[in-house]
Amino acid sequence: MQKMSKRLLIVDDDKQIRELLAFDIAHSGYIVDVASDGQEGLKKALENHYDLILLDVMMPKMNGYDVCKNIRIAKPDIPILMLTAKGTLEDKTEGFDCGADDYLVKPFEIQEVLLRIRALLRRGEVGQKQNNKEVLRAGDIEILPESLEAMILDKKVKLTPTEFEILYCLMQHINTPVTLATLLDEVWGYGSDEDVRMVRVHVGGLRQKIEQNTRTPKYLHTVVNVGYKLTPFGVLEEL
Repeated sequence: MQKMSKRLLIVDDDKQIRELLAFDIAHSGYIVDVASDGQEGLKKALENHYDLILLDVMMPKMNGYDVCKNIRIAKPDIPILMLTAKGTLEDKTEGFDCGADDYLVKPFEIQEVLLRIRALLRRGEVGQKQNNKEVLRAGDIEILPESLEAMILDKKVKLTPTEFEILYCLMQHINTPVTLATLLDEVWGYGSDEDVRMVRVHVGGLRQKIEQNTRTPKYLHTVVNVGYKLTPFGVLEEL
């Protein structure tokens, strides 16, 4: 049986960029829909099934941050890649806080866009993994790949694909510090110094979901100058 092509939505008010992206992405084997403003993009995102959304920030009718927030409420498991000229640290942080999984600054090379798309789609398929060696339960934490959820004692929380992959990665290294470089490589499949902030923002979102008190975390700990450490039994060894 032939594998069904992934369906992507491009939301960008710049006609030239929108058409170039649609052309190149379609020629890479994806089904592509487009929207020319935020309201149209949100409507299509909510009414149709997409495997990934590419989202501009500065658009008429509704900006990309608000579109992203609304998509995350209705469909929290859709990978979202922001493509925008707004490239300051504050802009990126706002994008991640709104629920974006990745953030690429214009101008960009199409090969970089395709690399990010492949990485995000891979994370979106974590529920289809068949590796029997996967750690699905440890201590107080259980992860549910099919629904991209985590069970913390009696509390079930919904995770984004990126948050799930971060937690999954940390659960492969129980009680062992995991470096930022390792997270970038295993979760994103690439990395640079400027992507460290991206990791920290997503870890912060994950921590808010699995911890009762983020100031004194029980499970997800920061290891200074290294990265993060997961103690799923809630016992913190000396870092």
